[in-house]
Amino acid sequence: MNDTPLLSIEGVSVSLPTPRGTLRAVDGVDLALPAGRTLGVVGESGCGKTMLSRAILQLLPKRAALRGRVMFDGRDLAALPREELRRLRGPELAVVFQDPMTSLNPVLTIGTQIVETLQAHLGLDTAKATQRATELLAEVGIPAPAQRLRQYPHQLSGGMRQRVAIAIALSCEPRLLIADEPTTALDVTVQAQILDLLAREQQRRHMAMILITHDLGVVAGRTDEVAVMYAGRVVERAPTPRLFKHMRMPYTEALLAAIPKLDSAPHTPLPAIGGRPPDPTRPLPGCSFAPRCKYADAVCEHTKPALDDPEGAGALFACWHPLT
Repeated sequence: MNDTPLLSIEGVSVSLPTPRGTLRAVDGVDLALPAGRTLGVVGESGCGKTMLSRAILQLLPKRAALRGRVMFDGRDLAALPREELRRLRGPELAVVFQDPMTSLNPVLTIGTQIVETLQAHLGLDTAKATQRATELLAEVGIPAPAQRLRQYPHQLSGGMRQRVAIAIALSCEPRLLIADEPTTALDVTVQAQILDLLAREQQRRHMAMILITHDLGVVAGRTDEVAVMYAGRVVERAPTPRLFKHMRMPYTEALLAAIPKLDSAPHTPLPAIGGRPPDPTRPLPGCSFAPRCKYADAVCEHTKPALDDPEGAGALFACWHPLT
């Protein structure tokens, strides 16, 4: 990406105190995202994806320690006062959380939740906010939007609730949208509809988007660049077409192999990644993936590889024995 980044994550680390010792949830991540582009962040559960998104939004747990800089449009978000951050969330930064069942307030109508957002951030009166709320629900594909405004979350399906959450996130025309596992708990057909909706709205509004997922299949064709995370670090980063054409990291290869294939015979077992992720309170001296990697040797176990682009091709990877 040659454009000036709207978002620049510079050496970001997030640590949390635990009874077993300090947990390094994010470890020295560097990423950049220009306006109007989409970045996919992929990895297993517990690899640090959500904690990275919380660092961007400055919504970390109280005892978390943040190092590094999160620059948004030239401003260091970690250095901004709380009130200024609150004003940024909505008009500038927005998020779609992973669980549509709990991200909406169950005791408020859909209309109230959207109207209050519009009034708080855009200063609209009730009539104009209600009209805009109806338009937003229609834009995200909800039928009979005026009727839905009077309903409560429990009266909607999971897919409808996620569409409402997306409508709220888009209501103030943010410049950056973070979609954190936006299709969790939804069936396959609804997942595709939600992902297509996000891609369409991202292009229509020319906003930057970070799409966080554990499924490489989700980011294929929907992102401009992919960053693969493991044990809190980015271990591979490349433009999406290049990553799928020539991935270099064995972990990325294992993630792709775990995706079900349409042409596979029924009941074909999916290849699993052996072992389990390392304990984040006990960092390994070498490559974090070495205990699970079939290519690992003594160098991998004792020396941590840097994220680098040795071929100068715009594709970075952290591996002593990259795939050829």
